[in-house]
Amino acid sequence: MKNITIAIDGFSSTGKSTVAKQIAKHFGYVYVDSGAMYRAVTYYAMKHNFIDANHFNAEGLIAQLNSINISFKFNSTLGFAEVYLNNVNIENEIRTLEVSGFVSKVAEISEVRQKLVEQQQQMGKDGGVVMDGRDIGTVVFPDAELKLFMNASAETRAKRRFSELIERGQQVTYEAVLQNVQERDHIDTNREDSPLVKAKDAIQIDNSDMSLQEQFDKILKLVNDTLNK
Repeated sequence: MKNITIAIDGFSSTGKSTVAKQIAKHFGYVYVDSGAMYRAVTYYAMKHNFIDANHFNAEGLIAQLNSINISFKFNSTLGFAEVYLNNVNIENEIRTLEVSGFVSKVAEISEVRQKLVEQQQQMGKDGGVVMDGRDIGTVVFPDAELKLFMNASAETRAKRRFSELIERGQQVTYEAVLQNVQERDHIDTNREDSPLVKAKDAIQIDNSDMSLQEQFDKILKLVNDTLNK
């Protein structure tokens, strides 16, 4: 069976990563969470005082990009690959609302995007990969055999993210999460470099009223249809 590239783009908290992991596991494909890579750079920027609520030293971060090494290591207990920054596991640290608050600003930086896009293209050069993000079907893999664009209402997405954060034991309010979702939508769709847009040949999926199983079944059929072409 041929190995294809599956690009899944969409707004924050649309469940891209969840279904991408499911599909990758089903077909034995490599799963790459491109958003986690931007979160890792953001976490690095926060830890090195390049960004906080009052300032963003983009030039300082750019100057240290070569000191940032991001990798994924499969955790057989969890069933998915965790993110490592300079060989340190930061999977939990990058999933906070604080990191979410800065990640779209960091992702606006062209030098950051260029570095990560090159890494992502290298990871998927042989096919057999499922990658999710904001510009996978438009920039990273414009020739991907299957492109999906995920969407859901901001309120639905905020409820999902709020539940996720509470389950992780984080102290957050729904209002703060909704505001974060809306702010990220605005930045992601309006940045100059690789804004979030639906690729012309992408299939749009609004999962506002879909269960996880319904979503998986729908996308599984699309993958099988693509493989059988």
